[in-house]
Amino acid sequence: MHKNVAETLLGAAVIAAAAGFGVFAYTRSNIETISGYVVEANFTRVDGLVLGSDVKIGGIKIGSVITQELNPTTYQAVVRMSIDPKYALPVDSSAAVISDGLLGGKYLSVEPGGAEEMIEPNGRIQYTQSSVNIEELLGRFMFSTKEP
Repeated sequence: MHKNVAETLLGAAVIAAAAGFGVFAYTRSNIETISGYVVEANFTRVDGLVLGSDVKIGGIKIGSVITQELNPTTYQAVVRMSIDPKYALPVDSSAAVISDGLLGGKYLSVEPGGAEEMIEPNGRIQYTQSSVNIEELLGRFMFSTKEP
């Protein structure tokens, strides 16, 4: 009986520690969706990009992905993002789907342009670069070697 109580207390301590780590990770992860003006961009591929993914400039979060849908006419992925109103994007800005590390998720990286005119709310980023399919790249590399 004494052994069961000790095991139960130890199990409760492990669960409490795991919950504490979960709460700590959530509060430090900066996961919240940013409210602001909406901008959209068209991509041929958005593999790995999900709702709530970050939109960053120079590694700093300035927005969040709020919707993704397929344009039935062009078959391109239309991504809408919410940008913090304190950041105005020039009309010649570009967006790219980037990997957050080798095994990490994806995010949108925005490179501001040099134009003086800014993208209006519900405007569009014209210049985009789609995500890279790592599996396809590895397959090409593996089978591209020529045997003597």
